[in-house]
Amino acid sequence: MTSLTGKTAVVTGSSSGIGRAIALELAAAGTDVVVHAGRNRAGADETAAAIESLGRQAHVLVCDLTDAAQHAQFVEQCFGWNRRVDIWINNAGADVLTGEASERSFEEKLALLWQVDVQATIALSRLAGQRLMQAGGGCLVNIGWDQAESGMAGDSGEMFAAVKGAVMAFTRSLAKSLAPHVRVNCVAPGWIRTSWGEQASDYWRERAVGESLLARWGAPEDVARAVRFLVGPQSTFITGQTINVNGGFRGHAP
Repeated sequence: MTSLTGKTAVVTGSSSGIGRAIALELAAAGTDVVVHAGRNRAGADETAAAIESLGRQAHVLVCDLTDAAQHAQFVEQCFGWNRRVDIWINNAGADVLTGEASERSFEEKLALLWQVDVQATIALSRLAGQRLMQAGGGCLVNIGWDQAESGMAGDSGEMFAAVKGAVMAFTRSLAKSLAPHVRVNCVAPGWIRTSWGEQASDYWRERAVGESLLARWGAPEDVARAVRFLVGPQSTFITGQTINVNGGFRGHAP
């Protein structure tokens, strides 16, 4: 993959999981990275240390994306650190599948997801997108979900289809708003073995493998490599697209 040396990237939600993998993938390609955490400062520090071990610079920022009043200041801090941002990745998402949030009601989970995954993604995209436009160009990538358009039964399927479907639709419109100077795309992961996948029941493990044409879980690094491609010079004629990273979706078992 062609180097991204000299670029600066922002990766929201990069204290662990897919966000950390994206941050490390971009750092390996030569970028300096703003590492963001909502509350997990220790995890963000670990990501930053790993980036620095690759010979790149890292800067940790903590911002509660459920607080809309913090969005503008966060963007200003990101652009102020290296006096430039070339790549903006909206990866942060609310975790309603593990921990305390998993015990909340459907309505409470949906409200949290809407705040972080939709409203914060839209706000940060618009703010960062304008700054990228003013600077002459750049790349922005959002994170969707591969089954948002086909749908999945159950509470989680309903929530994530609504939330990530909104992100994917917004991405297509933002690409038109920021063209031709800023490219905007979306990566839609399928079954990725994150912290939830590590503790998933046998039913979900079998389903994840069975629904992939490649008959395996995806890894955070699989998503990260797709993001790296979309922000690199090989994809300069790609914008307004959603790229599924799911091993080829076989469909739901009957």
